[in-house]
Amino acid sequence: MANSISSVRGTITEVQRFSVHDGPGIRTTVFVKGCNLHCFWCHNPETHRLAPELELHPDRCIGCLACVAACERHCHEVTSEGKVFHREDCIACGACARECFADALHLVGREVSVGEIMGDILADRAFYANSGGGVTISGGEPLLQPEFTAALLTACREEGIHAAIETAVQFPWERVAAVLPLVDLLMMDIKVMDEATHRRVTGVGNARILENARRIAASGKPMIVRTPVVPGVNDTSEAIGEIAAFVRGLPTLQYLDLLPFHPMAAGKYDSLGRAYEARNLPRPTSEHMEALAQRARAEGIEVRLGRN
Repeated sequence: MANSISSVRGTITEVQRFSVHDGPGIRTTVFVKGCNLHCFWCHNPETHRLAPELELHPDRCIGCLACVAACERHCHEVTSEGKVFHREDCIACGACARECFADALHLVGREVSVGEIMGDILADRAFYANSGGGVTISGGEPLLQPEFTAALLTACREEGIHAAIETAVQFPWERVAAVLPLVDLLMMDIKVMDEATHRRVTGVGNARILENARRIAASGKPMIVRTPVVPGVNDTSEAIGEIAAFVRGLPTLQYLDLLPFHPMAAGKYDSLGRAYEARNLPRPTSEHMEALAQRARAEGIEVRLGRN
């Protein structure tokens, strides 16, 4: 691996080894930080912003006050009402988290080089070979860090490791096209076909996403389309049928993956001091998910159901 590639740096939240839900086989999934969509139900709020952030878990705090002593900006304060964290003053330097042995404070997001990540990836090469697996770059949105993502994909290609990317492709075509020669599989979300609904629930329209999906398929690149099934957004036979009809026209589609919404991200939002708009949404039942899958299969495509 050339030093120019090895030294490229990016910001990630974690490297998840032995993943079996982010593409074929056993995979290593690299979660990059930053996203240009704002889906209100997102399960990974820690990846929304590019910069590192501090998670606070009050239930783990043992009251040692090491964080108060460690923070030069006085973001942690003891008042008559108890300990207070002034998040608005925090610059996520991580000093308090390093002193918190109870893990009540956790810095999410770290800058790493491609060479560092490849060390983790190459350690599991045998598992990729035996299972048909590889590496998936996820997020967040990998294409918000295009230089880092391209360098990591290039390093995987040089090592003969299957590489996939999960992206919303909400970018000009040139940015998407630049990584296509470097990936073996592209995985993308199509959340809802209606433009107004898409803008309401994600903050952006979907015209560019759908056009990029067509162009990716026309390029010959294998692709998987994933649809998170969210109550009140797209959990109807009509909405899923519209998505299935669209992806039927993508010649390189491997399958449509329907993923049931779950509310387990609430704790993440709380730890980041953010409101979670999907907190009270119900989880789709297995029976409802199967009915939606049958509706999609009626379009003549392969449909898989994610975990519920």
